[in-house]
Amino acid sequence: MQLHYSSMERPALDPGRLRAALVAPNGPFAALDVVAETGSTNTDLADAARLRPWEVPDLTVLTAELQTAGRGRMDRSWVAPERSSLFVSVLLRPVNSSGRPLPTTSYGWLSLLAALAMAESVAARTGVEARLKWPNDVMVDGRKLAGVLAQLVPSSDGGPPAVVVGAGLNVSLTDEDLPVPTATSLLMEYASTTDRNVLLQDYLLALAARYRAFCSVDGDPEAVPAGRQDALRDEITARLGTLGRSVSAQLPGGSVLTGRAVALAPTGALVIVDGVGAAHTVSAADVVHLRPEQP
Repeated sequence: MQLHYSSMERPALDPGRLRAALVAPNGPFAALDVVAETGSTNTDLADAARLRPWEVPDLTVLTAELQTAGRGRMDRSWVAPERSSLFVSVLLRPVNSSGRPLPTTSYGWLSLLAALAMAESVAARTGVEARLKWPNDVMVDGRKLAGVLAQLVPSSDGGPPAVVVGAGLNVSLTDEDLPVPTATSLLMEYASTTDRNVLLQDYLLALAARYRAFCSVDGDPEAVPAGRQDALRDEITARLGTLGRSVSAQLPGGSVLTGRAVALAPTGALVIVDGVGAAHTVSAADVVHLRPEQP
């Protein structure tokens, strides 16, 4: 069935409502800006954090109604219709409860953490159950609903780097809007709501809660934070559709590794065992699932 959606049916984000719910003193975030259009929220926030770090504290949010130069894995780009998606980036300066910066070896978990927050918040609000595909995709029945991209922001004063975590969620895209046939949207999955204000608020609150829990255990994915029942690694593994699958990983530089995805490394990297039984730890790759997931 072909779905159609006009721009008039795509309400704008409400900055006042979002700030009232999310920004201190009522919420966990330091600042939140909504812009009409930008090339990339990740690029804008990273540039500001690098050039004017005093203006971009931990948990600063930038979101846009239209993004024209967003980038995904392997430097792919595409443009979604205005107000059809969520484009949101969050600046993170991870420190533990004592104020000590987290080890940078833990940073690889932040994109997985954000993808988990997205999948869980979407499921809780809309009824659309999603799985994760390593390293940062949110999938529904093998089709991509959302993606996350994290990038380091070097410090200008020699301190530890910050991290910008950007997320894109397909909300009201229709068949004719999709960038590829293997994508989907909440509208196409018959979500109980496509209200982007609600979806953005839910995602950001889930992200902040998971981020704070991660920081409270010094970025240890094996530790169980206070108030939670499981470690982050276990929660991600439970929703990760990549493990146990035959995969093809396109590595930076163009080489391809084919094998079975067996585990997550301590850094959040993917461990793949090839056809001769050799284990490879892959920290960056475009992964394709080669066979259907078993029930």
